[in-house]
Amino acid sequence: MLAEVLIAVAVVAIGLSALASAIPVAGAAVSEGARLSTATFLAAARLEEIRAATWSATPAVDRLGLSDSPLSPPQSGDTRTFPDEPVLPGPYGGYSRQVRILDCGAPPGCGATTSARLRQVTVTVTYRAGRGHGPGGPRQNRFAHDDRDPAVRRSVTRRASS
Repeated sequence: MLAEVLIAVAVVAIGLSALASAIPVAGAAVSEGARLSTATFLAAARLEEIRAATWSATPAVDRLGLSDSPLSPPQSGDTRTFPDEPVLPGPYGGYSRQVRILDCGAPPGCGATTSARLRQVTVTVTYRAGRGHGPGGPRQNRFAHDDRDPAVRRSVTRRASS
């Protein structure tokens, strides 16, 4: 009878230690999910600002701008329309955000689409991964929206209004 009790205690101890080792992993996953949700919110907020920017052919108004290269923020004339934000204010201090806008009329276009009336917008939100399991380096998440298919989150295309 003593042997059976000792075996039962050993089995319960092994089960409890396995459960205890899963708690930090679950905590890290919840924290990463919260950071990813915040990054998604920040990207969606910036995309709404971009969507609201005026860009029309007649009259010629461009408050959207274009990026000269993948490394530069968009400009319209001498004005940076959506400058890089290396550190966001307030509760989002651990996040940075940048916008790149490409002209779909210039070769190679935007994927399979080449049109001077379209621009591709990419919002990149970067944040530092938390402590815990895995590397603690910066994480980059690119968020965008395809006007042709709202279920696909790849690229924002804006049409110039006539």
